[in-house]
Amino acid sequence: MITRSGPLYELTFLVEREVAAEFEDWLLKLTEKSSHHQGIVDARVFEVSDDTQNGATWTCQFQCLDDNAIDELLDGFFADTDAAVAQEFADAVEVSSRTLREDNLLDVPPVESPDCLNCGTRLRGQYCGICGQRARNRLISLWELISEAFGDLLEIDSRLWRTLIPLLARPGRLTRNYLEGRRARYMPPFRTYLVLSVIFFLVAFFDPRDDLGLLFEPEPEPTPEETAEQESEAEKAKQEILDELAREGIIVGDAIPAEQAAEVDEQGEEVIGEESGDLNTGLNIQIDDETGDCDIDGGDLDELPEWFKRRFTPERLQQVCERVTADKGKVFGGLILDNIPVALFVLLPLMALALKILYPLSRRYFVEHLLFVVHYHAFFFLMLTLQIIFARITALLRVPEAIAILAIVAAAFYIPVYLFMAMRQVYGQGRILTFMKYIVLVICYSIGATLTMLGAVLFALVAV
Repeated sequence: MITRSGPLYELTFLVEREVAAEFEDWLLKLTEKSSHHQGIVDARVFEVSDDTQNGATWTCQFQCLDDNAIDELLDGFFADTDAAVAQEFADAVEVSSRTLREDNLLDVPPVESPDCLNCGTRLRGQYCGICGQRARNRLISLWELISEAFGDLLEIDSRLWRTLIPLLARPGRLTRNYLEGRRARYMPPFRTYLVLSVIFFLVAFFDPRDDLGLLFEPEPEPTPEETAEQESEAEKAKQEILDELAREGIIVGDAIPAEQAAEVDEQGEEVIGEESGDLNTGLNIQIDDETGDCDIDGGDLDELPEWFKRRFTPERLQQVCERVTADKGKVFGGLILDNIPVALFVLLPLMALALKILYPLSRRYFVEHLLFVVHYHAFFFLMLTLQIIFARITALLRVPEAIAILAIVAAAFYIPVYLFMAMRQVYGQGRILTFMKYIVLVICYSIGATLTMLGAVLFALVAV
Protein backbone atom coordinates (compact mmCIF):
# COMPACT_ATOMS: atom_id res chain seq x y z
CA MET A 1 0.00 0.00 0.00
CA ILE A 2 2.56 2.57 1.07
CA THR A 3 4.61 2.24 -2.14
CA ARG A 4 1.74 3.54 -4.29
CA SER A 5 1.74 7.14 -5.43
CA GLY A 6 -1.62 8.07 -3.87
CA PRO A 7 -1.73 9.61 -0.36
CA LEU A 8 -2.39 7.45 2.65
CA TYR A 9 -4.91 8.61 5.26
CA GLU A 10 -4.43 7.03 8.68
CA LEU A 11 -6.87 6.92 11.60
CA THR A 12 -5.74 5.79 15.07
CA PHE A 13 -8.34 4.78 17.64
CA LEU A 14 -7.68 4.61 21.40
CA VAL A 15 -10.47 2.41 22.74
CA GLU A 16 -11.50 1.78 26.34
CA ARG A 17 -11.49 -1.83 27.40
CA GLU A 18 -15.26 -2.05 28.03
CA VAL A 19 -16.15 -1.36 24.37
CA ALA A 20 -13.12 -2.93 22.67
CA ALA A 21 -14.94 -5.98 21.28
CA GLU A 22 -17.90 -3.94 20.05
CA PHE A 23 -15.61 -1.36 18.46
CA GLU A 24 -13.56 -4.00 16.64
CA ASP A 25 -16.70 -5.31 14.91
CA TRP A 26 -17.69 -1.77 14.01
CA LEU A 27 -14.24 -1.01 12.58
CA LEU A 28 -14.26 -4.12 10.37
CA LYS A 29 -17.61 -3.03 8.94
CA LEU A 30 -16.16 0.43 8.32
CA THR A 31 -13.25 -0.91 6.27
CA GLU A 32 -15.60 -3.12 4.28
CA LYS A 33 -17.84 -0.14 3.57
CA SER A 34 -14.87 2.04 2.55
CA SER A 35 -13.84 -0.44 -0.17
CA HIS A 36 -16.98 0.52 -2.10
CA HIS A 37 -16.39 4.24 -1.69
CA GLN A 38 -15.21 6.25 -4.68
CA GLY A 39 -11.72 7.65 -4.20
CA ILE A 40 -10.51 4.91 -1.79
CA VAL A 41 -8.28 2.34 -3.50
CA ASP A 42 -7.70 0.06 -0.53
CA ALA A 43 -8.14 -0.09 3.25
CA ARG A 44 -6.68 -2.19 6.02
CA VAL A 45 -6.93 -2.30 9.80
CA PHE A 46 -4.56 -3.73 12.38
CA GLU A 47 -4.25 -3.71 16.14
CA VAL A 48 -1.30 -1.73 17.48
CA SER A 49 -1.48 -2.68 21.17
CA ASP A 50 -3.79 -4.23 23.72
CA ASP A 51 -3.22 -2.92 27.23
CA THR A 52 -5.54 -4.61 29.69
CA GLN A 53 -5.46 -1.48 31.86
CA ASN A 54 -6.21 1.26 29.34
CA GLY A 55 -7.83 -0.67 26.51
CA ALA A 56 -6.72 -1.25 22.93
CA THR A 57 -5.35 0.76 20.03
CA TRP A 58 -6.27 0.16 16.37
CA THR A 59 -4.93 1.83 13.25
CA CYS A 60 -6.91 2.00 10.03
CA GLN A 61 -5.18 3.10 6.81
CA PHE A 62 -7.00 4.20 3.65
CA GLN A 63 -5.15 4.35 0.34
CA CYS A 64 -6.61 7.26 -1.64
CA LEU A 65 -6.61 7.66 -5.39
CA ASP A 66 -4.94 11.11 -5.52
CA ASP A 67 -4.85 14.49 -3.77
CA ASN A 68 -8.19 15.59 -5.20
CA ALA A 69 -9.80 12.43 -3.89
CA ILE A 70 -8.45 12.90 -0.36
CA ASP A 71 -9.68 16.52 -0.34
CA GLU A 72 -13.20 15.33 -1.08
CA LEU A 73 -12.94 12.46 1.42
CA LEU A 74 -11.81 14.78 4.20
CA ASP A 75 -15.02 16.78 3.84
CA GLY A 76 -17.13 13.67 3.25
CA PHE A 77 -16.38 10.09 4.22
CA PHE A 78 -13.66 10.77 6.81
CA ALA A 79 -15.68 13.57 8.48
CA ASP A 80 -18.70 11.22 8.63
CA THR A 81 -16.47 8.57 10.21
CA ASP A 82 -15.39 10.94 13.00
CA ALA A 83 -19.02 11.87 13.63
CA ALA A 84 -20.09 8.22 13.68
CA VAL A 85 -17.41 7.34 16.26
CA ALA A 86 -18.52 10.20 18.50
CA GLN A 87 -22.17 9.17 18.16
CA GLU A 88 -21.66 5.44 18.72
CA PHE A 89 -18.97 5.44 21.43
CA ALA A 90 -18.82 9.04 22.78
CA ASP A 91 -15.70 9.52 24.93
CA ALA A 92 -14.94 5.81 25.10
CA VAL A 93 -13.01 6.13 21.81
CA GLU A 94 -10.44 8.80 20.98
CA VAL A 95 -9.55 9.42 17.34
CA SER A 96 -6.41 10.93 15.84
CA SER A 97 -5.54 11.20 12.14
CA ARG A 98 -2.69 12.06 9.79
CA THR A 99 -1.93 12.06 6.08
CA LEU A 100 1.08 10.12 4.75
CA ARG A 101 2.62 10.54 1.32
CA GLU A 102 5.91 10.03 -0.43
CA ASP A 103 8.34 12.94 -0.28
CA ASN A 104 9.95 13.05 -3.74
CA LEU A 105 11.51 16.44 -4.37
CA LEU A 106 12.47 15.53 -7.93
CA ASP A 107 8.89 14.64 -8.84
CA VAL A 108 7.46 18.05 -7.93
CA PRO A 109 6.32 19.81 -11.14
CA PRO A 110 8.19 23.08 -11.76
CA VAL A 111 4.91 25.05 -11.86
CA GLU A 112 4.05 24.01 -8.28
CA SER A 113 5.81 25.24 -5.19
CA PRO A 114 7.15 22.59 -2.77
CA ASP A 115 7.03 25.23 -0.02
CA CYS A 116 4.17 26.70 1.98
CA LEU A 117 3.01 29.90 0.30
CA ASN A 118 2.37 31.47 3.72
CA CYS A 119 5.55 30.79 5.73
CA GLY A 120 7.90 29.07 3.24
CA THR A 121 8.19 25.76 5.12
CA ARG A 122 8.72 22.58 3.08
CA LEU A 123 5.33 20.89 2.58
CA ARG A 124 4.96 17.24 3.57
CA GLY A 125 1.21 16.90 3.35
CA GLN A 126 -1.88 18.86 2.44
CA TYR A 127 -1.37 21.15 5.47
CA CYS A 128 1.73 23.07 6.55
CA GLY A 129 3.26 21.64 9.70
CA ILE A 130 4.28 25.12 10.95
CA CYS A 131 1.42 27.54 10.22
CA GLY A 132 -1.35 25.05 9.36
CA GLN A 133 -2.29 26.61 6.01
CA ARG A 134 -3.73 24.25 3.41
CA ALA A 135 -1.47 23.47 0.46
CA ARG A 136 -3.67 25.09 -2.16
CA ASN A 137 -3.01 28.43 -3.82
CA ARG A 138 -6.34 29.01 -5.55
CA LEU A 139 -8.85 31.50 -4.10
CA ILE A 140 -11.71 29.94 -2.21
CA SER A 141 -15.23 30.15 -3.59
CA LEU A 142 -18.14 32.03 -2.03
CA TRP A 143 -19.66 28.76 -0.80
CA GLU A 144 -16.38 27.77 0.87
CA LEU A 145 -16.24 31.19 2.54
CA ILE A 146 -19.77 30.69 3.95
CA SER A 147 -18.94 27.12 4.98
CA GLU A 148 -15.87 28.30 6.90
CA ALA A 149 -17.92 31.00 8.63
CA PHE A 150 -20.69 28.66 9.80
CA GLY A 151 -18.90 25.32 9.63
CA ASP A 152 -18.49 24.95 13.40
CA LEU A 153 -22.20 25.64 13.88
CA LEU A 154 -23.50 23.29 11.18
CA GLU A 155 -21.09 20.37 11.51
CA ILE A 156 -22.11 17.98 14.27
CA ASP A 157 -18.49 16.89 14.73
CA SER A 158 -17.09 20.41 15.04
CA ARG A 159 -15.16 21.71 18.03
CA LEU A 160 -18.12 23.90 18.98
CA TRP A 161 -20.43 20.95 19.70
CA ARG A 162 -17.59 18.87 21.14
CA THR A 163 -17.16 21.69 23.66
CA LEU A 164 -20.78 22.61 24.43
CA ILE A 165 -22.09 19.09 25.04
CA PRO A 166 -19.63 18.13 27.83
CA LEU A 167 -19.73 21.70 29.15
CA LEU A 168 -23.48 21.41 29.63
CA ALA A 169 -24.04 17.78 30.54
CA ARG A 170 -20.80 16.57 32.17
CA PRO A 171 -19.71 18.82 35.04
CA GLY A 172 -15.95 19.23 35.22
CA ARG A 173 -15.23 16.77 32.40
CA LEU A 174 -14.19 19.47 29.93
CA THR A 175 -11.81 21.08 32.45
CA ARG A 176 -10.31 17.75 33.42
CA ASN A 177 -9.73 16.71 29.79
CA TYR A 178 -8.12 20.05 29.07
CA LEU A 179 -5.80 19.78 32.08
CA GLU A 180 -4.84 16.23 31.08
CA GLY A 181 -3.75 17.42 27.62
CA ARG A 182 -6.78 16.51 25.48
CA ARG A 183 -7.28 20.01 24.05
CA ALA A 184 -7.27 19.97 20.26
CA ARG A 185 -10.85 18.69 20.02
CA TYR A 186 -12.25 21.58 22.12
CA MET A 187 -12.60 25.33 21.69
CA PRO A 188 -10.06 27.35 23.72
CA PRO A 189 -11.49 28.16 27.18
CA PHE A 190 -11.41 31.96 26.97
CA ARG A 191 -12.86 31.90 23.46
CA THR A 192 -15.70 29.71 24.75
CA TYR A 193 -16.30 32.13 27.62
CA LEU A 194 -16.31 35.20 25.38
CA VAL A 195 -18.58 33.66 22.73
CA LEU A 196 -21.15 32.44 25.26
CA SER A 197 -21.10 35.71 27.22
CA VAL A 198 -21.67 37.76 24.05
CA ILE A 199 -24.53 35.46 23.01
CA PHE A 200 -26.09 35.76 26.48
CA PHE A 201 -26.02 39.56 26.55
CA LEU A 202 -27.43 39.72 23.01
CA VAL A 203 -30.25 37.33 23.83
CA ALA A 204 -31.03 38.88 27.22
CA PHE A 205 -30.71 42.61 26.57
CA PHE A 206 -30.85 43.25 22.82
CA ASP A 207 -34.14 44.96 21.96
CA PRO A 208 -34.60 45.60 18.22
CA ARG A 209 -37.00 48.48 18.85
CA ASP A 210 -34.47 50.28 21.04
CA ASP A 211 -31.22 49.40 19.27
CA LEU A 212 -32.62 49.40 15.70
CA GLY A 213 -35.36 51.97 16.19
CA LEU A 214 -34.78 53.50 12.74
CA LEU A 215 -36.16 50.33 11.11
CA PHE A 216 -39.48 50.49 13.00
CA GLU A 217 -42.31 52.96 12.79
CA PRO A 218 -42.68 55.00 16.00
CA GLU A 219 -45.54 53.94 18.21
CA PRO A 220 -48.37 56.49 18.46
CA GLU A 221 -48.40 58.71 21.52
CA PRO A 222 -51.08 57.76 24.05
CA THR A 223 -54.16 59.93 24.14
CA PRO A 224 -54.96 61.97 27.29
CA GLU A 225 -57.71 59.48 28.10
CA GLU A 226 -55.28 56.53 27.85
CA THR A 227 -52.73 58.38 29.99
CA ALA A 228 -55.31 59.12 32.65
CA GLU A 229 -56.48 55.50 32.60
CA GLN A 230 -52.91 54.21 33.02
CA GLU A 231 -52.30 56.58 35.94
CA SER A 232 -55.57 55.48 37.52
CA GLU A 233 -54.63 51.82 37.21
CA ALA A 234 -51.18 52.49 38.68
CA GLU A 235 -52.71 54.37 41.62
CA LYS A 236 -55.22 51.56 42.14
CA ALA A 237 -52.46 48.91 42.11
CA LYS A 238 -50.41 50.99 44.57
CA GLN A 239 -53.37 51.30 46.93
CA GLU A 240 -54.04 47.55 46.74
CA ILE A 241 -50.44 46.84 47.76
CA LEU A 242 -50.69 49.27 50.69
CA ASP A 243 -53.97 47.72 51.81
CA GLU A 244 -52.44 44.25 51.67
CA LEU A 245 -49.45 45.39 53.74
CA ALA A 246 -51.83 46.99 56.25
CA ARG A 247 -53.86 43.81 56.59
CA GLU A 248 -50.70 41.82 57.29
CA GLY A 249 -49.64 44.30 59.95
CA ILE A 250 -46.52 45.42 58.12
CA ILE A 251 -47.74 49.03 58.02
CA VAL A 252 -50.42 50.88 59.97
CA GLY A 253 -53.20 52.39 57.93
CA ASP A 254 -51.86 54.21 54.88
CA ALA A 255 -48.37 54.74 56.34
CA ILE A 256 -45.36 54.06 54.17
CA PRO A 257 -43.22 51.14 55.43
CA ALA A 258 -40.17 52.05 57.46
CA GLU A 259 -38.03 49.80 55.26
CA GLN A 260 -38.69 52.01 52.26
CA ALA A 261 -35.47 53.75 51.25
CA ALA A 262 -37.20 56.90 49.98
CA GLU A 263 -39.64 58.99 52.02
CA VAL A 264 -42.06 61.64 50.84
CA ASP A 265 -42.10 64.84 52.84
CA GLU A 266 -44.94 67.31 53.39
CA GLN A 267 -44.03 69.45 50.36
CA GLY A 268 -44.29 66.47 47.95
CA GLU A 269 -40.53 66.05 47.62
CA GLU A 270 -38.87 62.63 47.63
CA VAL A 271 -36.12 62.23 50.23
CA ILE A 272 -33.53 59.57 49.44
CA GLY A 273 -30.88 58.31 51.80
CA GLU A 274 -32.09 59.78 55.08
CA GLU A 275 -32.07 57.64 58.17
CA SER A 276 -34.64 54.83 57.94
CA GLY A 277 -34.62 52.46 60.85
CA ASP A 278 -30.98 51.64 61.49
CA LEU A 279 -29.82 52.64 58.00
CA ASN A 280 -28.02 55.93 57.51
CA THR A 281 -26.22 56.59 54.24
CA GLY A 282 -24.95 60.02 55.30
CA LEU A 283 -26.59 61.77 52.33
CA ASN A 284 -29.79 63.81 52.14
CA ILE A 285 -31.04 63.88 48.53
CA GLN A 286 -34.38 65.52 47.75
CA ILE A 287 -36.06 65.20 44.34
CA ASP A 288 -39.02 67.41 43.47
CA ASP A 289 -41.79 65.28 41.94
CA GLU A 290 -43.01 68.05 39.62
CA THR A 291 -39.81 69.66 38.35
CA GLY A 292 -37.36 66.79 38.93
CA ASP A 293 -34.83 69.19 40.50
CA CYS A 294 -32.34 67.68 42.94
CA ASP A 295 -31.33 69.19 46.26
CA ILE A 296 -28.16 67.69 47.79
CA ASP A 297 -27.33 68.28 51.45
CA GLY A 298 -23.64 67.44 51.83
CA GLY A 299 -23.43 68.25 55.51
CA ASP A 300 -22.95 64.60 56.45
CA LEU A 301 -20.31 63.77 53.83
CA ASP A 302 -17.64 63.74 56.54
CA GLU A 303 -18.93 60.35 57.68
CA LEU A 304 -18.22 58.76 54.28
CA PRO A 305 -14.85 57.28 53.22
CA GLU A 306 -12.18 59.72 52.06
CA TRP A 307 -11.85 58.20 48.58
CA PHE A 308 -15.61 58.60 48.09
CA LYS A 309 -15.59 62.27 49.16
CA ARG A 310 -12.76 63.10 46.72
CA ARG A 311 -14.68 61.66 43.78
CA PHE A 312 -18.25 62.56 44.73
CA THR A 313 -18.43 66.12 45.96
CA PRO A 314 -21.87 67.73 46.56
CA GLU A 315 -21.57 69.50 43.20
CA ARG A 316 -20.73 66.23 41.45
CA LEU A 317 -23.61 64.44 43.16
CA GLN A 318 -25.92 67.27 42.10
CA GLN A 319 -24.93 66.79 38.46
CA VAL A 320 -25.31 63.01 38.69
CA CYS A 321 -28.74 63.28 40.28
CA GLU A 322 -29.97 65.72 37.63
CA ARG A 323 -28.70 63.57 34.76
CA VAL A 324 -30.21 60.40 36.22
CA THR A 325 -33.62 61.98 36.81
CA ALA A 326 -33.64 63.72 33.41
CA ASP A 327 -34.31 60.46 31.55
CA LYS A 328 -35.65 58.44 34.50
CA GLY A 329 -32.38 56.55 34.88
CA LYS A 330 -32.17 55.05 31.35
CA VAL A 331 -28.63 56.25 30.64
CA PHE A 332 -27.49 55.28 34.12
CA GLY A 333 -28.99 51.80 33.73
CA GLY A 334 -27.32 51.43 30.34
CA LEU A 335 -23.95 52.35 31.81
CA ILE A 336 -24.37 49.77 34.57
CA LEU A 337 -25.29 47.16 31.96
CA ASP A 338 -22.17 48.03 29.94
CA ASN A 339 -19.99 47.56 33.04
CA ILE A 340 -21.43 44.18 34.06
CA PRO A 341 -19.32 42.14 31.54
CA VAL A 342 -16.17 43.82 32.84
CA ALA A 343 -17.22 43.17 36.43
CA LEU A 344 -17.80 39.49 35.70
CA PHE A 345 -14.43 39.29 33.96
CA VAL A 346 -12.74 40.81 37.05
CA LEU A 347 -14.54 38.18 39.14
CA LEU A 348 -12.72 35.34 37.34
CA PRO A 349 -9.23 35.75 38.91
CA LEU A 350 -10.79 36.47 42.31
CA MET A 351 -12.58 33.12 42.31
CA ALA A 352 -9.47 31.38 40.98
CA LEU A 353 -7.57 32.82 43.95
CA ALA A 354 -10.27 31.45 46.28
CA LEU A 355 -9.84 27.99 44.73
CA LYS A 356 -6.07 28.27 45.07
CA ILE A 357 -6.54 28.90 48.81
CA LEU A 358 -9.14 26.13 49.18
CA TYR A 359 -6.90 23.54 47.49
CA PRO A 360 -3.37 24.31 48.76
CA LEU A 361 -2.22 20.69 48.40
CA SER A 362 -3.59 20.08 44.89
CA ARG A 363 -0.26 21.12 43.30
CA ARG A 364 -2.18 23.01 40.64
CA TYR A 365 -1.02 26.33 39.25
CA PHE A 366 -3.16 29.43 39.55
CA VAL A 367 -3.97 29.29 35.83
CA GLU A 368 -5.41 25.79 36.26
CA HIS A 369 -7.83 27.07 38.89
CA LEU A 370 -8.60 29.97 36.56
CA LEU A 371 -9.43 27.49 33.81
CA PHE A 372 -11.97 25.82 36.11
CA VAL A 373 -13.64 29.17 36.84
CA VAL A 374 -13.67 30.16 33.15
CA HIS A 375 -15.41 26.93 32.18
CA TYR A 376 -17.94 27.29 34.99
CA HIS A 377 -18.80 30.87 34.01
CA ALA A 378 -19.13 29.77 30.37
CA PHE A 379 -21.58 27.08 31.53
CA PHE A 380 -23.42 29.72 33.59
CA PHE A 381 -23.87 31.96 30.52
CA LEU A 382 -24.99 28.96 28.46
CA MET A 383 -27.62 27.94 31.02
CA LEU A 384 -29.00 31.48 31.33
CA THR A 385 -29.19 31.79 27.55
CA LEU A 386 -31.07 28.48 27.24
CA GLN A 387 -33.46 29.52 30.01
CA ILE A 388 -34.28 32.81 28.29
CA ILE A 389 -34.77 31.13 24.90
CA PHE A 390 -36.93 28.42 26.48
CA ALA A 391 -39.10 31.00 28.27
CA ARG A 392 -39.65 32.95 25.05
CA ILE A 393 -40.44 29.84 23.02
CA THR A 394 -42.94 28.54 25.60
CA ALA A 395 -44.63 31.96 25.68
CA LEU A 396 -44.82 31.97 21.89
CA LEU A 397 -46.25 28.43 21.73
CA ARG A 398 -48.61 29.12 24.65
CA VAL A 399 -47.23 26.25 26.72
CA PRO A 400 -48.87 26.06 30.19
CA GLU A 401 -47.12 28.51 32.48
CA ALA A 402 -46.66 25.93 35.24
CA ILE A 403 -44.64 23.66 32.94
CA ALA A 404 -42.40 26.52 31.81
CA ILE A 405 -41.79 27.72 35.37
CA LEU A 406 -41.03 24.17 36.56
CA ALA A 407 -38.44 23.67 33.80
CA ILE A 408 -36.79 27.04 34.47
CA VAL A 409 -36.65 26.41 38.23
CA ALA A 410 -35.14 22.96 37.65
CA ALA A 411 -32.48 24.50 35.40
CA ALA A 412 -31.79 27.15 38.06
CA PHE A 413 -31.22 24.44 40.69
CA TYR A 414 -28.88 22.63 38.28
CA ILE A 415 -26.45 25.58 38.24
CA PRO A 416 -25.24 25.25 41.89
CA VAL A 417 -25.40 21.44 41.71
CA TYR A 418 -23.18 21.61 38.61
CA LEU A 419 -20.54 23.56 40.57
CA PHE A 420 -20.39 20.90 43.29
CA MET A 421 -20.15 18.04 40.77
CA ALA A 422 -17.48 19.89 38.77
CA MET A 423 -15.38 20.42 41.90
CA ARG A 424 -15.52 16.70 42.65
CA GLN A 425 -14.63 15.77 39.07
CA VAL A 426 -11.67 18.13 38.73
CA TYR A 427 -10.18 18.02 42.23
CA GLY A 428 -11.14 14.43 43.09
CA GLN A 429 -11.91 14.83 46.80
CA GLY A 430 -14.66 13.19 48.85
CA ARG A 431 -18.23 14.44 49.11
CA ILE A 432 -18.03 15.83 52.65
CA LEU A 433 -14.75 17.69 52.16
CA THR A 434 -15.86 18.96 48.76
CA PHE A 435 -19.18 20.15 50.21
CA MET A 436 -17.40 22.13 52.94
CA LYS A 437 -15.17 23.81 50.35
CA TYR A 438 -18.22 24.30 48.14
CA ILE A 439 -19.96 26.30 50.88
CA VAL A 440 -16.87 28.49 51.35
CA LEU A 441 -16.61 29.01 47.58
CA VAL A 442 -20.29 30.02 47.33
CA ILE A 443 -19.75 32.58 50.11
CA CYS A 444 -16.69 33.89 48.25
CA TYR A 445 -18.80 34.09 45.08
CA SER A 446 -21.46 36.12 46.91
CA ILE A 447 -18.90 38.55 48.34
CA GLY A 448 -16.95 38.83 45.08
CA ALA A 449 -20.08 39.34 42.96
CA THR A 450 -21.37 42.02 45.36
CA LEU A 451 -18.07 43.92 45.31
CA THR A 452 -17.69 43.76 41.54
CA MET A 453 -21.31 44.85 40.98
CA LEU A 454 -20.81 47.77 43.38
CA GLY A 455 -17.73 48.66 41.36
CA ALA A 456 -19.84 48.60 38.19
CA VAL A 457 -22.35 50.98 39.80
CA LEU A 458 -19.60 53.37 40.97
CA PHE A 459 -18.01 53.46 37.52
CA ALA A 460 -21.44 54.16 36.05
CA LEU A 461 -21.86 57.06 38.50
CA VAL A 462 -18.51 58.49 37.43
CA ALA A 463 -19.37 58.15 33.72
CA VAL A 464 -22.95 59.42 33.86
